[in-house]
Amino acid sequence: MVGKPFRLPSASSPPPSGRSPLVRLGRIPYINCFPVYGAVDRGIVPLRATLVDGVPTALNRMMAQGTLDVSVVSAVEYARDSERYLLLPDLAISCNGPVRSVMLFSHEPAESLGGKRVLVSRSSMTSVHLLELLFEHVWHARPEFVPGDAEADALAREGETDVAARLVIGDAALMLQSASHPLSIAHGADYPYVYDLGETWKEWTGLPFVFAVWVAQRSTAVGEALGVHASLIASRDWGLQHLGELSAQAARSTGVPVAACRHYFDGLDWRLGLAELEGLTEFFRRLELAGRVPRGKLAFLPAVGGRG
Repeated sequence: MVGKPFRLPSASSPPPSGRSPLVRLGRIPYINCFPVYGAVDRGIVPLRATLVDGVPTALNRMMAQGTLDVSVVSAVEYARDSERYLLLPDLAISCNGPVRSVMLFSHEPAESLGGKRVLVSRSSMTSVHLLELLFEHVWHARPEFVPGDAEADALAREGETDVAARLVIGDAALMLQSASHPLSIAHGADYPYVYDLGETWKEWTGLPFVFAVWVAQRSTAVGEALGVHASLIASRDWGLQHLGELSAQAARSTGVPVAACRHYFDGLDWRLGLAELEGLTEFFRRLELAGRVPRGKLAFLPAVGGRG
């Protein structure tokens, strides 16, 4: 059976009588969010918010529509409308080399994919824009990008489609790389060429890559946003100290071995320091030059914590 994205009931509590409604907080139901929300889910860190799960593009849309107050979003969503959002300091999902969960699986070398059909996931704007940049500047090929579903259930259901390569993100990418996983057994051998987008970005630029950031609507009450930020920072700090426990949880959720889940977590960072900001700024700069996002700037919610 293909593993399903892990979901837990919200650890939030109802507001006291007379208080404003709870902040609506978005969460991606992939295991890469376990280290940020794990202590909240376990009741270790209190959170005055209602949790809403969704894939990155769904959360992007809800933030753009104003139906969420605070959320993790694709980095590109912030760049697309930076005047609408404030970044939450020291929170991100990034890598400084292989990411292992944003992968191009191909029947032939990437350099040979010019004019060929490449399926790109509808679930992540950032991964698609990164892939476009890599094809243009690293692999020097111009494929035809075809939007499609690349979640684990879609891969298992559809099998082979008329594409030369496919971009797969999140838990499905880990499953497809795990030799003993049913999804890999069924489809992994179909793709002799596999590219890790985080690793390719690092080789190209020498910088970390930030896939996702946490943002608040500028219209959200600052005190409410600060409270959510403080809880997420505390939960993240707990998560970084309990990656072994979270790896076991991730293995149960995905069917990927515990050791592989721990290896995956060890390659990610959920903080947003100077190196990550440099990588994020470089990504935005290249998107601006390509005309894919408007010129913008980084604006932050007042900080309540820093690197541990």
